[in-house]
Amino acid sequence: MRFLHLADLHLGKRVNGFDMLDDQRSVLEQVVGFCSDRQVDAVVLAGDIYDVPQPPAAAVLLLDWFLTELASCGTRVLAVSGNHDSAERLDYAGRLLARQGVYLAGRFTGALTPVTLADAAGPVQFVLLPFVRAATVRHYLPDAGIHSYDQAVAAALATLPPADGVRRVLVAHQFVTAGAALPRAAGSESCALEVGTVEQVDAARFAGFCYVALGHIHRPQTVGGPTVRYAGSPLCYSLDECGAEKSVPLVTLDAAGAAGVELLPLKPRRAMRHLTGPLARLTDPAAVCDADDYIWATLTDDAPIPDAMARLRSAYPNAMKLDYAPRSAPAGAAPAAEAVRRRTFSELVVDFFRTAQSREPTQAELDALEQLREEVDACGR
Repeated sequence: MRFLHLADLHLGKRVNGFDMLDDQRSVLEQVVGFCSDRQVDAVVLAGDIYDVPQPPAAAVLLLDWFLTELASCGTRVLAVSGNHDSAERLDYAGRLLARQGVYLAGRFTGALTPVTLADAAGPVQFVLLPFVRAATVRHYLPDAGIHSYDQAVAAALATLPPADGVRRVLVAHQFVTAGAALPRAAGSESCALEVGTVEQVDAARFAGFCYVALGHIHRPQTVGGPTVRYAGSPLCYSLDECGAEKSVPLVTLDAAGAAGVELLPLKPRRAMRHLTGPLARLTDPAAVCDADDYIWATLTDDAPIPDAMARLRSAYPNAMKLDYAPRSAPAGAAPAAEAVRRRTFSELVVDFFRTAQSREPTQAELDALEQLREEVDACGR
């Protein structure tokens, strides 16, 4: 059994005001090519298919094109919702699409039913776990004693029928950790990456699966072992990722259930690059190359330059950001905004109390603000 593991497409996303739809179509065309060239049996989509719950029409049409292309070449699709998706919208026409080999799991409704595919060695069950919150699973399984996302995922997986030795693959979109080790974020995720939050799910919950195809974290990586993997986003969605190389895992399951992974490189239509230097040098025609790339420029000029962005975009039309790090600044100095961005929510709350009230926040205040933050974050999704 051979399948491609994708996640976090975020179709319809805009980065620093730039529409990424053409870039997204470019990488999806590469995926369709992989399916043909590598004789792929299935494509797994591990959540955040869209960037917003009500995606623009162009994003919906792009997904329609992608699914149609895969179905036309006999490649099955197994997809789950992410925290950015509308679970109900993703479930629309699900039973009709399943007849074409496109299996969508938008909502958790109380039990997980594997989708069974087969190869020469026998059946392979794909378990589709949509993005779940503790309250969602608790609604359907009120007796399970669920107070965290980890308990919610464990309770949802407990609804599976016995495997009876059949090879199983899990597709999920959650914030998965390996004990105290947090995944490395890419900078464009909307999830909390703090120790102690109720959103964390322990990778140990996935024992018994041949492979776990994860979405939610945009930087590709394994979690707790080689077969629990974040595919990462197919494109750079944050300037923090400038220069990052993207790929799609091609997973091969043998007859015994051992999973081999080959990373197939994705080539972006436009690279995302970080340039540093004086504006005159960066915009010198002799120095400009790959002018259509997405550019973050850090100017080392000692004083701000009028119309600097306009001048930069005359050389690089897709310049996304411009900031300054003057040569006269102390070594290692970072802009104040960057320093704040690197701080956790809890650290910022503590600083606020110290500055505004000259005291430390109580644990009750920290818990209340954390709960409020989670509610606001959930509403924004």
